[in-house]
Amino acid sequence: MSKSLFRRKDINKVLQDAQSNGKEHSLVKVLGLTDLTSFGIAAIIGAGIFSTIGNASFNGGPAVALLFVFIAMACAFTGLCYAQFASTVPVSGSAYTYAYVSFGEIFAWIIGWALILEYAVSNMVVAIGWSGYFTEMLSKFGILFPEYFSTDYVTARNAALEYEAAARNGTTAQLSLFTMQQKEAFDTAPTIAGLKMLMNIPAFVVTAIITSVVYVGIKESRNASNALVVFKVIVILVVIVTGAFFINTDNWTPFFPNGVGGVLLGVSSVFFAFVGFDSISTTAEECKDPQRDMPRAMLYALAICTVLYVVIALVLTGMVNYKELKVDDPLAYVFSVLGLSATGGVKTFLNAMGGIIAVSAVVAMTSALLAYQIGQPRIWMAMSRDGLIWKKFSEIHPKYKTPAFATLITGLFVGVPSLFLNMQFVTDLTSVGTLFAFIVVCAGILYMDSKGLGKNARFRVPYINSKYAVGGLLVGALLIASQYGFVELLQSKPLLGVFWAVWIGLAVLSFQRNFSLIPVLGILTNLYLMTELGVSNWLIFLVWLGIGLVIYFSYGYWKSKLATK
Repeated sequence: MSKSLFRRKDINKVLQDAQSNGKEHSLVKVLGLTDLTSFGIAAIIGAGIFSTIGNASFNGGPAVALLFVFIAMACAFTGLCYAQFASTVPVSGSAYTYAYVSFGEIFAWIIGWALILEYAVSNMVVAIGWSGYFTEMLSKFGILFPEYFSTDYVTARNAALEYEAAARNGTTAQLSLFTMQQKEAFDTAPTIAGLKMLMNIPAFVVTAIITSVVYVGIKESRNASNALVVFKVIVILVVIVTGAFFINTDNWTPFFPNGVGGVLLGVSSVFFAFVGFDSISTTAEECKDPQRDMPRAMLYALAICTVLYVVIALVLTGMVNYKELKVDDPLAYVFSVLGLSATGGVKTFLNAMGGIIAVSAVVAMTSALLAYQIGQPRIWMAMSRDGLIWKKFSEIHPKYKTPAFATLITGLFVGVPSLFLNMQFVTDLTSVGTLFAFIVVCAGILYMDSKGLGKNARFRVPYINSKYAVGGLLVGALLIASQYGFVELLQSKPLLGVFWAVWIGLAVLSFQRNFSLIPVLGILTNLYLMTELGVSNWLIFLVWLGIGLVIYFSYGYWKSKLATK
């Protein structure tokens, strides 16, 4: 049984199977380099820049801009590895398929199961953020959407408790506008059988609409995505240029208000902001030239989005104090806050900007929803083709040429939880599994290179000999860690012990086998980010993993096509 758990798919066989699919099971090849880059930007610039950047700035202050740079580096290392795999195995399935051809079926299942959570949760966050901007947009036109039907129970209850504590201390004047709005939602929510009815109806509705678009076809999705991405980038550039005139440099002091620890509290939020560049690889079978265009698109999208993220973080934390940014719609919120204290024409301009951003964000965030809703059904489709889940998930609609059943299930899987869950909770859901998938992809490149597989790939990770580099970096890192109390660090974060042990092992293996440096750096940076995540992240991931393993051993292990062969 242990041998069969690690049964691997042959790369040549994977490519043959993809080419031999009958017309009724094939997807339409319509995507070029521009389309793929657009999908990448659509997925990356979504809730990250319009929503979760607020919570990250609240924790880390202006220094959160540096965290964006660090995580962008980790994603760049990983992106290069994804690019080589995409060039070697240009089929739908993303990291799931890459794990199948490198480490075997059990790893493929774990990664596929983690990706299902990643894409679903990513869209939940985007849908919740979209809802915040949607209600803000309506308010600018004098339409007051019921607050209790655009939020969740936990957020509203916590705001009510925070208000009660502030009232006892006589500090209610210091509460943010967002807290007051949520407190009012909790107080005014209708009650049925003693339970307050709070739910995020706009988040559910927009998910249903986007699912319908994705169901209809990839051409329609592509055209909508391209138009929305252009609009979204223009909006962000307008915010940057306009916001620069209202920057108060005093807000950047202190730059590290909560120290490095405060900055690292934003790891899950900031990392989430970059999740999505890998979604490009799920559309491999719909690309005209996947081996050439997919690697380029991933790297182009990452580079463009990193620059925008860093600049927008500096602008936001310069416009208002970082303590004001714990909101779900920070871009619109900062202009609204400044408008409260402004007068005359400036006040009118700031209020107008808040409205323009709210309207724009509603349109722009829709493209992120679109990108994730395209990605997840194709992961399910790939797993279904391999026999690991129900065959129904791989059925292609005869007219629209999309994985129809998988798309509908994706809509339900995202829409229903979006009604009731809050932003921070769902953000925490995705990080551990996604980072684990990234580590497996980076390690897969080391395995592929050691076995001489994929030599014909049109894109390969640039080779830098790590024989001495990994060990040298290890020594330097240990010297730095000793200055901060190495033992105390391990006691406060036991998972760091795993990180250091893996680093030592990679240093030895790199010396022996001359590993490529970039995949090694990808493994280490992603593993370190995993150690910075909270206990709740790990517990949720382990529960999700446990559910997945039960399904695999009760169905997938026996129904796998490799098992039947």
